[in-house]
Amino acid sequence: MDRMSPRDTRPAPVGPAAAASTARGLAVLLGTSGVLHLVRPAPFDSIVPRSLPGPARAWTLASGVAELVVAGALASRMTRRQGGALAAALFVAVFPANVSMAWRSVRSARASRVRTVVAVARLPLQWPLVTRSLAIRRAS
Repeated sequence: MDRMSPRDTRPAPVGPAAAASTARGLAVLLGTSGVLHLVRPAPFDSIVPRSLPGPARAWTLASGVAELVVAGALASRMTRRQGGALAAALFVAVFPANVSMAWRSVRSARASRVRTVVAVARLPLQWPLVTRSLAIRRAS
């Protein structure tokens, strides 16, 4: 009888072509989100964790600028390696805001069922974003 080996949770190695394609996709995602943070900040202000010091708007604008910088780093072949590391760090850094949004949705009587499901369901999606970003870093 064969023994089952523990499942390897590391992402599969990514070749340079796949890393470039994934980097472009993440650059579009982060670029779009960064622009939205700057031109429509109110929805993002509402999910800034209350425990952070200072006004929520400052955090929203700073995260929007950070997303644009990381998107630019991912889009350029010359800075893609650093962009992968920065993207992973950014996805980890914004995770508390995603948890805050999910927690507030679960506790709110006004939040729709769809909003709550989306807010909670996106939490585990941060992990693939982090691992793909690190794969881009390794392959670049």
